[in-house]
Amino acid sequence: MSNHQKRLSVPKSWPVERKTATFTVKAGAGPHGKDGVPLVILLRDVLGYVDSKKEARYALSEDAVLVNGDPINDEQRPIGMFDIVAFPQREEFYRVFPDEGGRLALTAIDADAADSRLGKVEGKRQVTGGVTQLSLHDGTNVTADSDEYNANDSVVVDNESKEIVAHFPYEEGALVTAVRGNHAGKIGTVDEIDVTSGSGSNIVTVSSDEDEDGFETVEEYVVVIDENFTGEGDDE
Repeated sequence: MSNHQKRLSVPKSWPVERKTATFTVKAGAGPHGKDGVPLVILLRDVLGYVDSKKEARYALSEDAVLVNGDPINDEQRPIGMFDIVAFPQREEFYRVFPDEGGRLALTAIDADAADSRLGKVEGKRQVTGGVTQLSLHDGTNVTADSDEYNANDSVVVDNESKEIVAHFPYEEGALVTAVRGNHAGKIGTVDEIDVTSGSGSNIVTVSSDEDEDGFETVEEYVVVIDENFTGEGDDE
């Protein structure tokens, strides 16, 4: 199986130039599915910390890069929305956050903010012992000590304990960011959730300081956040 990916066919979220070369690195198996960006692309093409996959492998072998608190030794490990990428030796910490157009970008954060990550709840079920298990947007699962969580809510997961430390319900008045579609990268407050009958997607109306008229999108394209995930609250 090839370890290469044609640049013209990479997901729109990948922060790569599509016409500078024919191929780029293919993402390995892991979280985020097809939208996950290989770690080496962030290290080489975005941050400029390495010049090649060989250099990336060496840096990773030294445990110089942490993703969501864990050392990573695979340069093709997929990185995606809301992951925390940390360089302890450099004292640099980043959150992966959707930019305008839906491209994934790195937002600098402080060390305390790097201790946890945001996850969008995409499903829940009861497991052995009556424990509630939540399925998050990146394909990971976390357990909850109550049944108060619902699909489209967001939770903050501690990187060390893997426990939920905050909960942001999906409801009118919630602060959200659009992560896909024509309004990707915009942040605003939910004004209305129009529940569509049948199998169609619910429509969300959002008021935004960035857009006088606000915007509408499907609820699959929005994620509930708080100010700490916009870059405005990281200095608190």
